[in-house]
Amino acid sequence: MDVLLDYAELKKNPLQQQMTTSRDFSIWRYVPILPVEDPGFAKTPLHSVGWTPVYESVPLNEETGLNQLWIKDDGRNPTASFKDRASSVVVARAGEIHADVVVTASTGNAGAALAGMAAACGQKAVIFAPKTAPQAKIAQLLVFGAQVILVDGNYDQAFDLSVKASQEFGWYCRNTGYNPFTAEGKKTAAFEIWEQILLPNSNLKRELSVFVSVGDGNIISGIHKGFKDLKELGLIDYIPRIFGIQSEGSSAIANAYDAGTEEIEPVHATTLADSISVDLPRDGLRALRAATQTGGAYVKVSDDQIIQAIAALGKVGIFAEPAGATAYAGVLQASVSGLIKPEDPVVCMITGSGLKDINAAMKAVPSAPVIEPSMRALKNILDI
Repeated sequence: MDVLLDYAELKKNPLQQQMTTSRDFSIWRYVPILPVEDPGFAKTPLHSVGWTPVYESVPLNEETGLNQLWIKDDGRNPTASFKDRASSVVVARAGEIHADVVVTASTGNAGAALAGMAAACGQKAVIFAPKTAPQAKIAQLLVFGAQVILVDGNYDQAFDLSVKASQEFGWYCRNTGYNPFTAEGKKTAAFEIWEQILLPNSNLKRELSVFVSVGDGNIISGIHKGFKDLKELGLIDYIPRIFGIQSEGSSAIANAYDAGTEEIEPVHATTLADSISVDLPRDGLRALRAATQTGGAYVKVSDDQIIQAIAALGKVGIFAEPAGATAYAGVLQASVSGLIKPEDPVVCMITGSGLKDINAAMKAVPSAPVIEPSMRALKNILDI
């Protein structure tokens, strides 16, 4: 299900001027092309979502062989993940329809985002999460005051249970690929790429490519929806190529892409990137089309490549969780395989902070040495 905008009516307004001159540096600068009104709560985290930083790094350019590479770090959102974009719009919608309870299933990030955004505006939230979710993510859910229910099963089972609960108890369900307003929040990343990268670099000689890690598929389909909105409104001339990156251990959509089919078969997901560990992607078809309809592709990377990407990003000051680093691993893989050329301008989406999964981060680096408190021991370790 999609939320449809009245493009003809919207075109009557000076949209570019309205949005680019806004002093609200959050997703709410894009209210003119969102399906919800500004929910208020101006001095809360609900109004701090989006407008995340875009970085450039000479070492990463050299490692990838790209002349122009931008890293957009959504780990800088209030609850440290991309999912704040979806949850803020869903919470705004819940307020408009006077929903008493908002519920979601999550491996951690979507739940933390919902819990945090709900806390910011006094909305009650119920979160179902697999009991294997990283403790840092569970801690966020609890600290934000949500009712947390850990499921002795995987994400897909938590998802199904949350939908049944929403139907039984009349709760408003936020679930990815189930509630169309999640994609409406996630599309704001495309609007920011337009405003932060495409507008200031209008002389790009080649079309932009955007790399996104993929689990359930709602982030990549939301970004695709955002670019389609911009194109229909005459704000961009073309839709960037979109590349979906999946772990080899959770690659249902990439498998379909490789097979040249739109039939997405479930897998038994086994990857350390918990945020994209999904047996059956709930927004799989739209996620697949985000690549096939834009001239992009799907790329598989191993967990070892993801760990190496965490380390590489960390060396330039960017701390990414495994799912966030997956996109950068995909950029490296696509460069090696020739899917992208050195002259192709590329945006890499980092979808979550490394603070979300410290255990995975520690696998990416050597252990720190322990020494006795003496200069002799210090000189030995420093080889002086």
